[in-house]
Amino acid sequence: MLYDILIAGGGVAGLTAAMYAQRSGLTALVVERLFPGGQAALTYEIENYPGLQAMTGPDLALAFEQHARKCGAMIVNAEINSVELEGQPKLFKTSEGDFTGRAVIITTGARPRLLGIDGERELTGRGVSYCATCDGAFFRGKNVAVIGGGNTAVEDALFLARMCETVNLIHRRDQFRADKRLSERLADFDNIKLMMNTVPEYIQGQEHVTGLAVQNKETDEKHVIALDGVFVAVGTVPNNSLFSDMLATEGGYIVTDKYMRASIPGVFAAGDIRNTPLRQVITAASDGAVAAYSASEYLLELRVES
Repeated sequence: MLYDILIAGGGVAGLTAAMYAQRSGLTALVVERLFPGGQAALTYEIENYPGLQAMTGPDLALAFEQHARKCGAMIVNAEINSVELEGQPKLFKTSEGDFTGRAVIITTGARPRLLGIDGERELTGRGVSYCATCDGAFFRGKNVAVIGGGNTAVEDALFLARMCETVNLIHRRDQFRADKRLSERLADFDNIKLMMNTVPEYIQGQEHVTGLAVQNKETDEKHVIALDGVFVAVGTVPNNSLFSDMLATEGGYIVTDKYMRASIPGVFAAGDIRNTPLRQVITAASDGAVAAYSASEYLLELRVES
């Protein structure tokens, strides 16, 4: 079967694109490696999606999937092994066979860069978080650490300082990589403790985070900080291995215009995989809708030309 749109990735952006495509009378196939919902499905609770005061990430992901299926979208669980994006038709070679389409929307997302220390994976979702704006409210009045030295880490520390009792900002260098003006704002908060030239060694806890072991690189001194939460902000890694050699990228993220158009005609990108200043459920949904609209316009032009 030749689909109108092939969608790589079944997160919020991909499922939204599928909904909008089907509602426009187009056929859409979503190819998802694991389970629909993407990063949203891994978030304990989501409180910043308009109209939903609180909903678990898995429930919201399931709602997106059910809505997409109700609209008629097809969802296949498969690994995409290779793609052909130039010309017509476009092709996904997957573990479940080959699929062809006239347009492609890439929504493979990005994953947080891990610290790679003991306790990190085991306590993710139980005190270890990669999104301060998503999970910060759960640590109101508690003691936390933010690990990182870029803009995201400093922004996270400033955000958390408004609700947490203490924020330990831990950076392995003696200066922040964050913008100077942003870094200067740290001095406005007495409850932000700077721990420079310091690296995390392991995260302590059984059912939840209870502490973070750190080492000062200058003195070699080691100690454990009693904590309720650890926010990791050392960057993200785009899931771009299939596309990085084919499309224009910026820091590994697919470059798009405001219509979500990538550098190959008929190829679009939406959500966390593209160069965007904010990676949230609401922006992923918006991107997916725009990408589906732009793909429908592209398909209309394609039919006129043929």
